[in-house]
Formats: sequence, structure tokens, C-alpha cells
Amino acid sequence: MSDRTAGQTWSAARPRERTLSVTTLAGEFHAPSLDDFFPKAVLFADTPFELDRLMLVRILMSAVLLAVMFAAFRRPQLVPRGLQNVAESGLVFVKEQICDEVLGKESGRKFFPLIATIFFSVLFLNISGIIPGLNISSNARIGFPLVLAILAYITFNYVGIKKYGFLKYMRSSIVVPNVPPALHLLLIPIEFISTFILRPFTMTVRLMANMLAGHIMLVLFFSATQFFLFDAASWMKVFSPFSLLAGFGFTLFEILVVFLQAYVFALLTAVYIGLAQHADSH
Repeated sequence: MSDRTAGQTWSAARPRERTLSVTTLAGEFHAPSLDDFFPKAVLFADTPFELDRLMLVRILMSAVLLAVMFAAFRRPQLVPRGLQNVAESGLVFVKEQICDEVLGKESGRKFFPLIATIFFSVLFLNISGIIPGLNISSNARIGFPLVLAILAYITFNYVGIKKYGFLKYMRSSIVVPNVPPALHLLLIPIEFISTFILRPFTMTVRLMANMLAGHIMLVLFFSATQFFLFDAASWMKVFSPFSLLAGFGFTLFEILVVFLQAYVFALLTAVYIGLAQHADSH
């Protein structure tokens, strides 16, 4: 028997296995591409003012933040109710738990507008990551976290330089007192990198990476659910409730992350300002 005849006989003898193989592989799961996360411009394309979906989400959530604050305090009542009560609770939280706790009442009052702006900006831009139809935080792209980190960086360095002068502030920030002189060769570069390079870098990356990772996880869970329900073989549909529940559970976790990242960013800003104010006690 020739190889060709033998192959035809084997194929004819196992039609059920060939059918099962084709059925099992019905539908394919494709991992999301970068265009799914950061799509191309949808308005003013090929101009300096081009806007993609993520930038539109950023503008929308910024407008929502302004609208919420305007509506809350347009006609403030002595006894706050409704939206005013919610907004005031958020402001009180930032003032008492971040500003006053870290900087003290006097300095906390001075820097409260800046820290509150950072907190609510991060919070509202993060919330879009769990809103159906928006589905991504614009903080998942490095631009806005970098702007906020630079703002915090300029602020705490300005505070330190204004209080001590440039040279004394630099010396107090990078020179560790009461150590053997030879160790300064090692400690001064470490302190300089830690204070003036790593601080803005870690603030930026921490916020961006957390929001991007959360977005990727939600995309994978709900994409898997869609795949199991509509594209996969019939026997694989039993997995769809598990991926759906995992996506729902991770959404609840992402709500916690939304608030936590706003708190951490505002807290670090206050901490760095406090360290600059007391650089001489390094």
C-alpha cells in the first residue's frame, strides 16, 4: 500500500477525531494590541491638537470634576446636604488625614489647595477606568502622572530653597551627618539620586503602572468572557461564568485602587514638602 493510499484510509477511518479537532479550535482568542489601549487620534488628526480616545476621556473627567465641585459649592449651606456633603467630606479627609497629619495645621492650610487639587484630579481621572464605555484611566498613560509629579517636585524644592537657600538646602538634602567622611563618597550620590531623581520618577511610574495594570487585567477578564461565550467551542462556555466573576471581583478591587492611588500620590506630595521644610534635620 502506498503512503498516499494509507493516508486516505487513515483519514476515512477517523472522521470523528478530525471533526472534534476542528470544533475544539473554533474561534481564536487574540490578545489586545497597543492600539486597543492607546488608540489613534479621533479628532484633529495629523495636527498639533490631535486627540485620541484617551485624551477625550481625560478632558471629559476633568470637566466632570469641575462640574461636580461647581454644583456642590454653588450655593453652600450651613448644614451641608447631598452633593455638598459628599464634596465637603472629601475635602475634610484631605485636610485632616493628609495635610494636617503630615504638615501640621499651619503648613497644612497653606498647601491644602495644591494637595486637594492633586488628590481629586487623580481620583476623578482614575474613576473612568471602571465606568462602562470609558473603561480606561487616562492616568494609565505617562503624561498626566508626569505633570503631577513635576508639579510636586517643583513645589517641594521651591519650599526648601526658599527656606534655606539653594546651597544649604542641597547640602542638607544630600549630606548625611555624623558619618565617617569616607562614606560621603558613597552616600552623597545615593542621596542625590534618591531625592532629586527617584522621587518624581517613582511617583509617576507608581500611578501609571497601577492604573495600566488594572486596565489590562479587566480587559483580559472580560475579553475572555466574550471569547468563551461567543467564539469558543461549546464545551468551553462553562468557563465564562468564572471569567465574568473574576472580572467583577477585580472591578471591585480596582475601585479600591482608584482611591488608594489618589491618596498615595497626595500623601507623598505632602511628605516631600514636609521633608523639604525640615531638610536641616535630615
